[in-house]
Amino acid sequence: MKSLVAISKWIVGILFIFSGLVKLNDPIGFAYKLEEYFSPSVLNLEFLTPYALIIAIVIVVFEVVLGVMLLIGYLPRFTTLFLLLMIVFFTFLTFYSAYFNKVTDCGCFGDAIPLTPWQSFYKDLILLVLILILVFNQKKIQPIFAKASHRWIIFLCFMLCFLLAYHVLMHLPVIDFRAYKVGKNIAQEMQVPEDAPAAIYNYHWKFLVDGQEQVHTTQGSYPQVGGEFIGVETELVQEGYVPAIQDFSIEAGEEDYTDQMLSEDKLLMVVAFNLSRTEWEGWNKIKPTLEEARSKGWRVIGLSASGIPQKQAHNEQFGLDLDFYFTDETVLKAMIRSNPGLIKLRKGTIEQKVHWNDAEKLEL
Repeated sequence: MKSLVAISKWIVGILFIFSGLVKLNDPIGFAYKLEEYFSPSVLNLEFLTPYALIIAIVIVVFEVVLGVMLLIGYLPRFTTLFLLLMIVFFTFLTFYSAYFNKVTDCGCFGDAIPLTPWQSFYKDLILLVLILILVFNQKKIQPIFAKASHRWIIFLCFMLCFLLAYHVLMHLPVIDFRAYKVGKNIAQEMQVPEDAPAAIYNYHWKFLVDGQEQVHTTQGSYPQVGGEFIGVETELVQEGYVPAIQDFSIEAGEEDYTDQMLSEDKLLMVVAFNLSRTEWEGWNKIKPTLEEARSKGWRVIGLSASGIPQKQAHNEQFGLDLDFYFTDETVLKAMIRSNPGLIKLRKGTIEQKVHWNDAEKLEL
C-alpha cells in the first residue's frame, strides 16, 4: 500500500502540475472554454461569463499549487480533500460534455493535447481512483524537504504562477500550440492531401416490410429492399483526415478575398474578434505601427466578426482608416490571444504575431 500511495502521489501531482501549467500558458484560451460551459446551451450560467478569465486563472493556479503541495507532502489532509473536490467537479463536466455532446474539447490540457470528451472523462475516472487512494491513506503520504520550507515553496509557487499569468496576458502565450503559430502557412494548413483517408460512415436504412420494421446497413449505397422506406440514420465509423485549419476565410459583403489576401507578399492583419470587447487603449498603441507599415509598403487590413456599422464607428473614433473584413469570431480567437492583435504574413505564411502591448516590436 505504501508503494501504491507513492505511485499515486507522483502520477496525480505531476498531471495536475502539467495540466495547470499548460492552461496557465494560455489562460485566455481556457477562459474561452469556460464561456462555452457557461453558455445557455450547456450549463446555462451566463452570469459567470464576464468573470470567465478570473475564474480560469484561479482554477489553473490552484491546480498547479495543489500538485506541488501533494508532491512535497504539505498538509496532506487539506490537499487530498481539495484534489478530490476538483476531480469530482472535472469528472462531472467531462461526463456532461461527453454524454450530451455539448463541448467537443474539454480543454483539460489546452491546445497542447486535445482530448475528446470521452477521453477526458476516462482520464478523470483514473485520476479519481488514484486520488481516492490518497484520501484514504493520507498518513502514508511522505513529505519531502524540511517542513519549515514547505510554506515558502508554496508561496513561491503562487508568486511564479501569477507572474506567468500576468506575462502571457500582457503579451502572448510563451508556447503557441495552435494551428496559427509562427511559421505556419495558412493556405497549406487548409489543404486536404489527395491521398488523405476519407471518413467512413454506416448508413442504417429503415424499411417497413410486411408490416414490420427492418434495418439494413450499408456504407453509402441504397439497399435494394422491397417495402416502404421510412428513414436513414448515419453513424461515423472512422473519422477522415481533418486539416489543421478548416474555417478560415476573409470576406466582405458577398465576396471572398481569402486567396487574394493569402497571396499578398506583405500583409499585416489587425485581429479584433469583437470590437465591443476590445482593449480600447490597444488601438492608440498600434496606430503608429499601422502608419509605419503602410509607409513601408505593407497592406494593412482589419479582421473582425463585428458588424459593418460598428467597424465604421471604430474607424472614426480612432482615426484608423482601416479596411475591415469579416472572419468568424471563433477563428479570430484562435489566431491570436490579443484583442486587438497584429499578425504579419508573407504569401500566407505567418512571420510574426504580437500583442498590442508589443506593437512597437513588430519587424517591418
